[in-house]
Amino acid sequence: MNAAPLTPAALWPRTLSVTRHALETGALQPIATEARTLPIANTTFQVRVLGRVALKERKRPATSNAEPFNPFANPEPDLVLGDVPPAHVCLLNKFNVVEHHLLLVTRAFESQDALLTRADFDALSTCLEGLDGLAFYNAGETAGASQRHKHLQLVPPLGPDGLRAPVESLLPSLPGPGRVIAAESLPFAHLLAGLGPWGAPGQGERMLAAYRLLREALGLGEHAPYNLLVTRDWMLLVPRSRAEHLGVNVNALGFAGSLLVRTPEQFDAVAALGPLELLRQVAGLAP
Repeated sequence: MNAAPLTPAALWPRTLSVTRHALETGALQPIATEARTLPIANTTFQVRVLGRVALKERKRPATSNAEPFNPFANPEPDLVLGDVPPAHVCLLNKFNVVEHHLLLVTRAFESQDALLTRADFDALSTCLEGLDGLAFYNAGETAGASQRHKHLQLVPPLGPDGLRAPVESLLPSLPGPGRVIAAESLPFAHLLAGLGPWGAPGQGERMLAAYRLLREALGLGEHAPYNLLVTRDWMLLVPRSRAEHLGVNVNALGFAGSLLVRTPEQFDAVAALGPLELLRQVAGLAP
């Protein structure tokens, strides 16, 4: 991957320029959806409904006798923003639902259910310095991962009202360093950690410490499935037990307050059940 090193200051301008070019060349293929909302307590959850045409276009030929394709082994050059030291490359999500959806991929293959490392969080802190948005990680297929090659993800603030994620308005006051808490307003198993003031030296190390603390408090084994949400201020970890409920596949963005459904009928089912109950059904058990 012959990509120039990416600095925080260059991240957003590079995102915009690479996006324009990738749209022109056809390398970037956004998925059209209908945006709907569901009011939840003090916020609004977002639900994107995949259109019938988009469903048809995403169908792929069967490859049961072939090795699984790894798009991250040699990513399309038109999608690459640059290398992120010490061990990652940043690129656009080819089939994006959210605009300016970035992927932070390990250069060498690592499994998507492997533990996150200091290198992962150092690279993530570089990207969060350049884009004050929402980062997330789907640890394994049960947690909504669609690729086996380790990749973290980053999107601009999802809102409403400038929030990094709709769920942010449901979170309590953040705990201090070395402590984790649960949010009473979230009816699924989870724990929340504060990350302290942004910009102090060693941000990646503090993220790693919070991640390890959350995993230990939840009693997660090395390969247990979970979703991780990360902003400059907080980190939320949700253990997983199922990939889907009502036929709706849920990844980390679901726990942020942003769901994707395939049909209007699925939207109606989620609205009838309630999105928080949907999340409770796919989350793991509290310790």
